[in-house]
Amino acid sequence: MSPAKVAIVEDSASLALGYAAQLEDAGHEVSLCETLAEARHALAREAFDVVLLDLQLPDGDGLTLFDALAASKGNPAIIVVTADGSLTRAIAAMRLGAYDFLVKPVSGTRLLSTVGNAAEQSGGSNGASLNAPVAPKESDTFHGFIGKSPAMKAVFRTIESVADSKATVFVTGESGTGKEVTAEAIHSASKRRSKPFVAINCGAIPENLLESELFGHVKGAFTGAVENRIGAAKAADGGTLFLDEVCEMDLKLQVKLLRFLQTGMIQRVGSPAAEPVNVRIVCATNRQPEREVSEGRFREDLYYRLNVIPIELPALRERGEDIVLIANSLAERIAAEEGRAITGFSKTSKAHLEQHDWPGNVRELQNALRRAIITGSGDMVEFPDVRRPGLRSALPSALMTVERAPLKTVSIAEPEQPKTADFAGMTLEQVERLAIEQAIARTSGNIVQAARNLDVSPSTIYRKLDRWNAADRHQD
Repeated sequence: MSPAKVAIVEDSASLALGYAAQLEDAGHEVSLCETLAEARHALAREAFDVVLLDLQLPDGDGLTLFDALAASKGNPAIIVVTADGSLTRAIAAMRLGAYDFLVKPVSGTRLLSTVGNAAEQSGGSNGASLNAPVAPKESDTFHGFIGKSPAMKAVFRTIESVADSKATVFVTGESGTGKEVTAEAIHSASKRRSKPFVAINCGAIPENLLESELFGHVKGAFTGAVENRIGAAKAADGGTLFLDEVCEMDLKLQVKLLRFLQTGMIQRVGSPAAEPVNVRIVCATNRQPEREVSEGRFREDLYYRLNVIPIELPALRERGEDIVLIANSLAERIAAEEGRAITGFSKTSKAHLEQHDWPGNVRELQNALRRAIITGSGDMVEFPDVRRPGLRSALPSALMTVERAPLKTVSIAEPEQPKTADFAGMTLEQVERLAIEQAIARTSGNIVQAARNLDVSPSTIYRKLDRWNAADRHQD
């Protein structure tokens, strides 16, 4: 880590001296300021790499110091340090241009790491390039996430602050924003990291099987129960249980989930006995849970029990430069998987990355990049069809003409029955794929709208597309 020039703006002498001692031991040069007035004077007089800024100062709000940055020497990175753990304050600071924020008390390791990364940014090394796909810097990654936008930095800090709590976390956000990655990050940042992380998708399992998948069953409990089976809750004992698409859960099962959350006891299907389970619950949905409650599809008491710590993930279109960072990382990984050598992105691809709304978020971006890399012939990434990423049909072409068959004129006395496709010889999965691909085609590639028309979750469609594309590549 290169030495940096750091200004500490803190009115507590004990804290300021403590920060200074740790930074000076690491080789940094430190100046101390107790008030906003002193900080403004120092910034106008000297060029600093980093400013460590308290928000509660004797002569005003620390956020007002951002007004002085335009007239300051150099381009210092601001790290906000505050006893106020409110995300609203932290996000406000980062929207004004703060590099990061720390909540008191600050560990020495975290202080030195954050100052070092901030000093590197202020030296002009920040800002991703699209000239070639490169791995993101360590400072731009967090437990499986890639990003440095203010909104994502706030999410990272929330994850860190709640990781060791037993409180239930409710993650919301559009499909493809990284809800399962969030749950895994909470688990890996917690003391439970050595225990199991178990994920269960409440929307992908039939209602009559979900209870067994969640709580387990005993032999003979129902047709097909040929042996005892532990459920996801027991499998995650000591660790973390992630309930994805929790708003898809049947109301009857919601009652049992609520009882489990209240008592910490599970009861397998067909068993008269209850048994204790120690798990941390993280749940997620891409729906609006408040609307689900108001319209009677989700129990209000369960919602409040789950929504102890809410985390809302921003859409990819709201994350600025993160799109570039993620695209670079994904392109490098996909190219390696596919045995391709790529040197960068074409002009049109660059423009598409920056201008497209990405309604399917990171999952849509991943599918679009994979298709571009697989189908491309040169060493530049070129999106072949920006309207319909990731679609390939392996079904008989004759079946695709069912919708376009001409209508027959019939008399009123003899109404014709609606024509149906001939699905003879097709598997259920082939029929399902046909329905999904046609729904996507009707919406010009808008998977979110197609999912809405089919009354399924967008994540369900994306998972199926991933599986089908993987199978197609294997057959090729």
